[in-house]
Amino acid sequence: MPRYPYETVDVFTDRPFGGNPLAVFTDARGLSDAQMQALAAEMNYSETTFVLPPDDSANDARVRIFHRTAEMPFAGHPNVGTACVLARYGRDRNGLLRFEQMAGLVEIAVERNGAGEVTGAVIAAPQALSLGIELAADGIAACAGLGAGDIVTTAHRPVQASLGVQFVLAEVAAGALASAAPDLGAFRVLERQHAELAGRLSLFLYTRDGDNIRARMFAPLAGTWEDPATGSASATLGALLLSLDGGEDAAYTITQGVEMGRPSLLKVTSRRAEDGFRSRVGGGAVPMLRGEALL
Repeated sequence: MPRYPYETVDVFTDRPFGGNPLAVFTDARGLSDAQMQALAAEMNYSETTFVLPPDDSANDARVRIFHRTAEMPFAGHPNVGTACVLARYGRDRNGLLRFEQMAGLVEIAVERNGAGEVTGAVIAAPQALSLGIELAADGIAACAGLGAGDIVTTAHRPVQASLGVQFVLAEVAAGALASAAPDLGAFRVLERQHAELAGRLSLFLYTRDGDNIRARMFAPLAGTWEDPATGSASATLGALLLSLDGGEDAAYTITQGVEMGRPSLLKVTSRRAEDGFRSRVGGGAVPMLRGEALL
């Protein structure tokens, strides 16, 4: 019976049972697309990754990312967690890893402590900021179980944005964030009203106090009622805020997962580049479980 080893890590945290859990299948050769998707559903985490040999030997791996119902072109915590797992096996090159993914090449810098132990990683999102449609505040408020007045539009309206994977970013009043809760029916209505969403409606809500941000992410249409740490959305938010604030670079500290009892800390740096606004996002990763899938 074929055996496929996997490990789990808690990502964007420095302690067990915090952050965002991730399952990493460290050698996915022989698995079909359908088996990868079934395993991701079985693990029931926000995402599961499958490590394959790279197409280009200049890179370190081809990493496929699946959430509970579909494959993703790019995501934050899966890259941070997978990089930490592989680096603990010495598969980095002088602290660097390059992953081939659907959205493009993802470069990761591995972080180690004074004893040489892997503690975390920082990834560079594969694309510059791109913006899509804006959505009405009342529709977004309904999705989050809030009133239309709880959506803050001073800096921007709720907007579809991407650095490789699309999110709808919306600022909310500070007092409203903790009471937000996804309304599945409202998500379905809003998704049907906008073909530009292409069936994906992942809502990243945030409040801001200067460079300190509190956030929550809901994606019930994809099977994720709430996500404890969303690196790709955090990186996208950093690029958006820099584009609005002006300047050449900025750094943000984003706290997420508090309401779920899985506090997460994400560090985002954004910069103005020749092709637009780009971001890096990083944080810690803690080893949790090891096992095998028997197929």
